[in-house]
Amino acid sequence: MLIYPAIDLKDGVCVRLMHGRFDAVTRYDEQPAMRLATFVAEGAEWIHIVDLDGAEAGRATQHGLIGELVSAIDVCVQSGGGVRSADDVERLLDAGVHRVVIGSLAVTQPDSVLSWLDRFGADRITLALDVKIENDVPVPALKGWTESSGVDLWTALDRYPRGVAKHLLVTDVSRDGALTGPNLQLLSEIRLRRPDMVLQASGGVASLDDIAAIKSLGCNGAIVGRALYEGRFTLPDAIKAAA
Repeated sequence: MLIYPAIDLKDGVCVRLMHGRFDAVTRYDEQPAMRLATFVAEGAEWIHIVDLDGAEAGRATQHGLIGELVSAIDVCVQSGGGVRSADDVERLLDAGVHRVVIGSLAVTQPDSVLSWLDRFGADRITLALDVKIENDVPVPALKGWTESSGVDLWTALDRYPRGVAKHLLVTDVSRDGALTGPNLQLLSEIRLRRPDMVLQASGGVASLDDIAAIKSLGCNGAIVGRALYEGRFTLPDAIKAAA
Protein backbone atom coordinates (compact mmCIF):
# COMPACT_ATOMS: atom_id res chain seq x y z
CA MET A 1 0.00 0.00 0.00
CA LEU A 2 1.25 3.47 -0.89
CA ILE A 3 1.27 6.46 1.43
CA TYR A 4 0.34 9.74 -0.24
CA PRO A 5 1.47 12.71 1.90
CA ALA A 6 -0.95 15.57 1.26
CA ILE A 7 -0.10 19.13 0.35
CA ASP A 8 -3.23 21.28 0.33
CA LEU A 9 -2.57 24.70 -1.17
CA LYS A 10 -4.51 27.82 -0.24
CA ASP A 11 -3.17 31.27 -1.08
CA GLY A 12 0.10 29.60 -2.01
CA VAL A 13 0.80 28.00 1.38
CA CYS A 14 0.25 24.55 2.91
CA VAL A 15 -2.92 24.30 4.99
CA ARG A 16 -5.39 21.73 6.33
CA LEU A 17 -9.14 22.14 6.54
CA MET A 18 -11.34 20.78 9.31
CA HIS A 19 -14.25 18.75 7.93
CA GLY A 20 -13.68 20.37 4.54
CA ARG A 21 -14.71 23.81 5.81
CA PHE A 22 -12.98 26.74 4.16
CA ASP A 23 -13.58 28.83 7.28
CA ALA A 24 -11.69 26.29 9.44
CA VAL A 25 -8.17 26.55 8.07
CA THR A 26 -4.89 25.74 9.82
CA ARG A 27 -1.77 27.09 8.13
CA TYR A 28 1.35 24.92 8.34
CA ASP A 29 4.01 25.85 5.78
CA GLU A 30 4.66 29.13 4.03
CA GLN A 31 6.96 27.38 1.54
CA PRO A 32 5.30 24.31 0.02
CA ALA A 33 8.41 23.54 -2.04
CA MET A 34 10.33 22.84 1.17
CA ARG A 35 7.56 20.60 2.50
CA LEU A 36 7.52 18.71 -0.80
CA ALA A 37 11.29 18.24 -0.70
CA THR A 38 11.07 16.96 2.88
CA PHE A 39 8.41 14.41 2.00
CA VAL A 40 10.53 13.14 -0.90
CA ALA A 41 13.68 12.99 1.25
CA GLU A 42 11.72 10.89 3.77
CA GLY A 43 10.82 8.32 1.15
CA ALA A 44 7.54 9.40 -0.46
CA GLU A 45 6.95 7.82 -3.86
CA TRP A 46 3.73 9.76 -4.52
CA ILE A 47 2.47 13.16 -3.35
CA HIS A 48 -1.16 14.30 -3.28
CA ILE A 49 -1.44 18.04 -4.07
CA VAL A 50 -4.77 19.88 -3.95
CA ASP A 51 -5.59 23.37 -5.23
CA LEU A 52 -8.05 24.33 -2.49
CA ASP A 53 -8.58 27.77 -4.01
CA GLY A 54 -9.55 26.07 -7.24
CA ALA A 55 -11.88 23.67 -5.47
CA GLU A 56 -13.60 26.57 -3.72
CA ALA A 57 -13.79 28.79 -6.81
CA GLY A 58 -14.75 26.02 -9.23
CA ARG A 59 -11.88 26.90 -11.57
CA ALA A 60 -8.15 26.30 -11.68
CA THR A 61 -6.26 28.99 -9.75
CA GLN A 62 -2.95 27.47 -8.61
CA HIS A 63 -2.01 25.17 -11.46
CA GLY A 64 0.99 27.39 -12.21
CA LEU A 65 2.35 26.87 -8.70
CA ILE A 66 1.62 23.15 -8.88
CA GLY A 67 3.59 22.97 -12.14
CA GLU A 68 6.53 24.72 -10.46
CA LEU A 69 6.44 22.28 -7.55
CA VAL A 70 6.25 19.23 -9.81
CA SER A 71 9.09 20.36 -12.07
CA ALA A 72 11.40 21.13 -9.14
CA ILE A 73 11.71 17.57 -7.82
CA ASP A 74 11.58 13.99 -9.07
CA VAL A 75 8.50 12.37 -7.53
CA CYS A 76 5.13 11.14 -8.78
CA VAL A 77 2.29 13.58 -8.12
CA GLN A 78 -1.46 13.36 -8.35
CA SER A 79 -3.21 16.69 -8.22
CA GLY A 80 -6.59 18.34 -8.63
CA GLY A 81 -8.86 21.09 -7.43
CA GLY A 82 -10.88 23.23 -9.80
CA VAL A 83 -10.46 20.87 -12.77
CA ARG A 84 -13.40 21.64 -15.01
CA SER A 85 -12.33 20.84 -18.57
CA ALA A 86 -10.17 18.62 -20.74
CA ASP A 87 -7.85 21.62 -21.12
CA ASP A 88 -7.37 21.70 -17.33
CA VAL A 89 -6.48 18.00 -17.37
CA GLU A 90 -4.08 18.50 -20.26
CA ARG A 91 -2.37 21.49 -18.63
CA LEU A 92 -1.71 19.57 -15.43
CA LEU A 93 -0.38 16.55 -17.33
CA ASP A 94 1.81 18.81 -19.47
CA ALA A 95 3.11 20.42 -16.25
CA GLY A 96 4.35 17.01 -15.12
CA VAL A 97 1.50 15.80 -12.92
CA HIS A 98 1.22 12.02 -13.24
CA ARG A 99 -2.49 11.69 -12.37
CA VAL A 100 -5.17 14.37 -12.39
CA VAL A 101 -7.78 14.22 -9.65
CA ILE A 102 -11.36 14.82 -10.81
CA GLY A 103 -13.83 15.65 -8.04
CA SER A 104 -17.25 17.22 -8.52
CA LEU A 105 -17.41 16.59 -12.26
CA ALA A 106 -16.95 12.85 -11.69
CA VAL A 107 -20.43 13.00 -10.18
CA THR A 108 -22.15 15.77 -12.13
CA GLN A 109 -20.69 15.23 -15.61
CA PRO A 110 -19.77 11.54 -15.90
CA ASP A 111 -20.01 11.59 -19.70
CA SER A 112 -17.30 14.25 -19.89
CA VAL A 113 -15.09 12.39 -17.44
CA LEU A 114 -15.62 9.14 -19.35
CA SER A 115 -14.40 10.91 -22.48
CA TRP A 116 -11.32 12.14 -20.58
CA LEU A 117 -10.61 8.61 -19.39
CA ASP A 118 -10.77 7.47 -22.99
CA ARG A 119 -8.59 10.35 -24.22
CA PHE A 120 -5.90 10.45 -21.53
CA GLY A 121 -6.05 6.88 -20.20
CA ALA A 122 -7.33 5.40 -16.96
CA ASP A 123 -3.87 5.57 -15.38
CA ARG A 124 -3.79 9.36 -15.72
CA ILE A 125 -7.03 10.17 -13.87
CA THR A 126 -8.17 9.61 -10.29
CA LEU A 127 -11.88 9.87 -9.50
CA ALA A 128 -12.21 11.64 -6.15
CA LEU A 129 -15.54 11.20 -4.43
CA ASP A 130 -15.83 13.16 -1.20
CA VAL A 131 -18.79 11.86 0.76
CA LYS A 132 -20.97 12.88 3.64
CA ILE A 133 -22.95 10.22 5.47
CA GLU A 134 -26.67 11.07 5.25
CA ASN A 135 -29.03 8.67 7.06
CA ASP A 136 -26.32 5.99 6.93
CA VAL A 137 -25.91 6.48 3.17
CA PRO A 138 -22.67 7.87 1.64
CA VAL A 139 -23.56 10.84 -0.57
CA PRO A 140 -20.91 12.67 -2.64
CA ALA A 141 -20.45 16.36 -1.82
CA LEU A 142 -19.79 18.95 -4.52
CA LYS A 143 -18.11 22.33 -5.03
CA GLY A 144 -15.49 22.11 -2.34
CA TRP A 145 -17.78 19.98 -0.15
CA THR A 146 -20.37 22.78 0.16
CA GLU A 147 -23.25 21.10 -1.70
CA SER A 148 -24.83 17.64 -1.74
CA SER A 149 -24.96 15.80 -5.06
CA GLY A 150 -28.33 14.25 -4.29
CA VAL A 151 -27.18 10.79 -5.43
CA ASP A 152 -25.56 8.09 -3.37
CA LEU A 153 -21.97 6.93 -3.82
CA TRP A 154 -22.96 3.63 -5.38
CA THR A 155 -25.07 5.30 -8.07
CA ALA A 156 -22.19 7.64 -8.86
CA LEU A 157 -19.76 4.74 -9.17
CA ASP A 158 -22.15 2.72 -11.34
CA ARG A 159 -21.69 5.37 -14.03
CA TYR A 160 -18.13 4.07 -14.47
CA PRO A 161 -18.31 0.47 -15.74
CA ARG A 162 -15.65 -1.98 -14.69
CA GLY A 163 -12.52 -1.62 -16.77
CA VAL A 164 -13.15 2.02 -17.67
CA ALA A 165 -11.92 3.89 -14.58
CA LYS A 166 -9.04 2.57 -12.49
CA HIS A 167 -8.12 4.93 -9.63
CA LEU A 168 -10.62 5.91 -6.94
CA LEU A 169 -10.06 8.24 -4.00
CA VAL A 170 -12.80 8.38 -1.36
CA THR A 171 -12.85 10.86 1.52
CA ASP A 172 -15.28 10.85 4.43
CA VAL A 173 -15.64 14.62 4.83
CA SER A 174 -16.73 14.33 8.47
CA ARG A 175 -13.36 12.79 9.31
CA ASP A 176 -11.10 14.88 7.09
CA GLY A 177 -8.58 16.82 9.16
CA ALA A 178 -10.23 15.66 12.38
CA LEU A 179 -7.78 12.88 13.38
CA THR A 180 -10.71 10.67 14.42
CA GLY A 181 -9.73 7.57 12.43
CA PRO A 182 -10.81 6.45 8.96
CA ASN A 183 -14.29 5.23 8.09
CA LEU A 184 -13.40 1.56 7.87
CA GLN A 185 -16.99 0.44 7.31
CA LEU A 186 -17.28 2.67 4.24
CA LEU A 187 -13.92 1.57 2.86
CA SER A 188 -14.81 -2.09 3.39
CA GLU A 189 -18.08 -1.69 1.49
CA ILE A 190 -16.31 0.06 -1.40
CA ARG A 191 -13.79 -2.77 -1.60
CA LEU A 192 -16.67 -5.27 -1.65
CA ARG A 193 -18.68 -3.44 -4.31
CA ARG A 194 -15.82 -2.27 -6.56
CA PRO A 195 -12.87 -4.64 -6.22
CA ASP A 196 -11.86 -3.64 -9.74
CA MET A 197 -10.72 -0.17 -8.65
CA VAL A 198 -7.42 0.92 -7.11
CA LEU A 199 -8.71 2.48 -3.90
CA GLN A 200 -7.11 5.34 -1.99
CA ALA A 201 -8.50 6.00 1.49
CA SER A 202 -8.70 9.54 2.80
CA GLY A 203 -10.00 11.24 5.92
CA GLY A 204 -9.21 10.74 9.58
CA VAL A 205 -5.86 8.96 9.61
CA ALA A 206 -4.37 9.68 13.04
CA SER A 207 -2.11 6.75 13.89
CA LEU A 208 -0.01 3.93 12.49
CA ASP A 209 -2.78 1.57 13.60
CA ASP A 210 -5.14 3.43 11.24
CA ILE A 211 -2.75 2.81 8.38
CA ALA A 212 -2.53 -0.88 9.27
CA ALA A 213 -6.33 -1.10 9.41
CA ILE A 214 -6.70 0.53 6.00
CA LYS A 215 -4.15 -1.86 4.56
CA SER A 216 -5.93 -4.86 6.07
CA LEU A 217 -9.07 -3.97 4.10
CA GLY A 218 -7.17 -4.26 0.84
CA CYS A 219 -6.89 -0.55 0.10
CA ASN A 220 -4.10 0.40 -2.28
CA GLY A 221 -3.22 3.80 -0.87
CA ALA A 222 -3.82 6.18 2.03
CA ILE A 223 -3.81 9.98 1.97
CA VAL A 224 -2.12 11.33 5.09
CA GLY A 225 -2.13 15.00 5.99
CA ARG A 226 -2.61 16.54 9.40
CA ALA A 227 -1.16 13.56 11.31
CA LEU A 228 2.16 14.15 9.54
CA TYR A 229 2.07 17.92 9.94
CA GLU A 230 1.40 17.60 13.68
CA GLY A 231 3.93 14.86 14.32
CA ARG A 232 1.58 12.02 15.24
CA PHE A 233 4.03 9.76 13.41
CA THR A 234 6.79 10.14 10.85
CA LEU A 235 6.46 9.53 7.14
CA PRO A 236 9.13 6.77 7.20
CA ASP A 237 7.14 4.98 9.94
CA ALA A 238 3.94 5.38 7.92
CA ILE A 239 5.60 3.93 4.83
CA LYS A 240 6.90 1.02 6.91
CA ALA A 241 3.42 0.37 8.35
CA ALA A 242 1.95 0.33 4.84
CA ALA A 243 4.64 -1.88 3.32
